[in-house]
Amino acid sequence: MYTINDLYDLNETIAEELFEGKTYPWEVLAGIGDFILKLGESLDEAEYEKRADNVWIARSADVAPTAYINGPCIIGKNAEVRHCAFIRGNAIVGEGAVVGNSTELKNVVLFNKVQVPHYNYVGDSILGYKAHMGAGSITSNVKSDKKPVVIKSDSEASETGRKKVGAFLGDNVEVGCGSVLNPGTVVGRDSNIYPLSSVRGVVPANSIFKAQGNVVKKNS
Repeated sequence: MYTINDLYDLNETIAEELFEGKTYPWEVLAGIGDFILKLGESLDEAEYEKRADNVWIARSADVAPTAYINGPCIIGKNAEVRHCAFIRGNAIVGEGAVVGNSTELKNVVLFNKVQVPHYNYVGDSILGYKAHMGAGSITSNVKSDKKPVVIKSDSEASETGRKKVGAFLGDNVEVGCGSVLNPGTVVGRDSNIYPLSSVRGVVPANSIFKAQGNVVKKNS
């Protein structure tokens, strides 16, 4: 239910190689920074410009002059990084993705056409193709007791071995405004999260999360 193959179309990210040999998405988090350093040096200079230390930005991307971008970071083709976005490092922003006003990213992979357009925090997370987080929705990536995060579904629990784990959104996931995705949240492909939700655990694919314990399958 929450393997990489369950959640993501790897043809929709420049970081496909990062996922090779991995089964679960949290296994990727530790290697994002080093992967960017390796990939960045190999990017075509006709398409990407190295604008700062370990920061590569596609020449077709639209980056506001007020955005702050710290490396390692890759901003993909035709991406949009808006006014006062804060990219703290270890971030891959996919082609056609939108990083909005006052949105903060840290140790993330955003697949192509992801939208985090308004006041979002996304840390230690992976967002699949065309995933969208509504205004003010965030990932929480540290438990209050600071213990390692465990991914829990109705039938099993998986140790991540990491104290910082945000959320893993499958392709085409829609997260409603003002929602909090608690540490280790997994949302399957094509699922929707109601606005103002507090989400934890695993939401199956093709589902609608209305509230904790109230998750329904979409009509086919």
